[in-house]
Amino acid sequence: MRAIGIILAGGNSKRMRELSNKRAIAAMPIGGSYRAIDFTLSNMTNSHVQKVAVFTQYNSRSLNEHLSSSKWWDFGRKQGGLFVFTPTITAQSNDWYRGTADALYQNLTYLRNSHEPYVVIASGDGIYKLDYNKVLEYHIERKSDITVVCKSMPEGEDVTRFGVVKINDEGRIVDFEEKPITTDAHTISCGIYVIRRRQLIELIERCAAEDRFDFVRDILVRYKNLKRIYAYKIKDYWSNIASVDAYYRTNMDFLKPEVRSYFYREYPEIYSKIDDLPPAKYNPGAQVRNSLISSGSIINGTVENSVLFKQVYVGNNCTIRNCIVLNDVYIGDNTVLDHCVVESRDTIKANTTYVGTPEDIKIVLEKNERHTL
Repeated sequence: MRAIGIILAGGNSKRMRELSNKRAIAAMPIGGSYRAIDFTLSNMTNSHVQKVAVFTQYNSRSLNEHLSSSKWWDFGRKQGGLFVFTPTITAQSNDWYRGTADALYQNLTYLRNSHEPYVVIASGDGIYKLDYNKVLEYHIERKSDITVVCKSMPEGEDVTRFGVVKINDEGRIVDFEEKPITTDAHTISCGIYVIRRRQLIELIERCAAEDRFDFVRDILVRYKNLKRIYAYKIKDYWSNIASVDAYYRTNMDFLKPEVRSYFYREYPEIYSKIDDLPPAKYNPGAQVRNSLISSGSIINGTVENSVLFKQVYVGNNCTIRNCIVLNDVYIGDNTVLDHCVVESRDTIKANTTYVGTPEDIKIVLEKNERHTL
């Protein structure tokens, strides 16, 4: 593919509450065996983007560890490869990334030293499959300056946490509003963009000269009437996990056979770093219904409508319903969990009860961690 890739994975979201206290959102576990960034990285490699940069910043240790070997996504190559960029102190700059445009500006050398004519920019917290080649073909066909991947959301869906667009009959974006308080539009930006590399360098340099930092507000919104900005609409599954409710709902979607088949079985595949763990073990008396149980887990109690990640121990007489339990959690005997997200590395003491509601998912964060990540 005639493009380089940039994955923006440095942001933090207060909507994630305690879940983002010790990891970047792009490193959040998804669907039993993935991390959020695996989906974008897999889309890049499946689209034959051979050179990809990941911009990390906030709580990046877990994410950097996950990206420590590029072979899992087939980026261990002589030409191109996977690059991880964090904010660095230089003679020109000693700031953290102040926004997405500033992150691009601080790594402008990566863009200048590349030879591919186009750039695919994507966020690291989207759960989807997409062939970026089709977006690039659309971009070239429309003679677009910037192409934004968009999706029409169902009626009643809260779209105020996204960028909302209005599109004319030929597919051109005529209005772009970032995280509006209220809106009657239903088409949102998925945070995926295709742009010519030289034009991106020019726009980023202009932003920096005017002390502007944000790619959406200071480029897309500001230039919507001056540049030819088109929308490429997708119809397949797409989700963004940058809030607790969205994260919970996305993981629960993997309990639906059609979503599970789409990501686990259908071509192209989603790749991730592999752990050498034994298969899940179900001891006598264990009851499991409509749940995902990952490798290394041991189940003694009852698990219903839940997603359990790797190395989870469920004690005797436990009842786990409608829950997401992250990696390496020990759940003591006689524990009841309902509508909860249990943080990784936790030890839940015996005879404990945590109950949330569909409208208010409870985050279980015990202080007795055995070790941290």
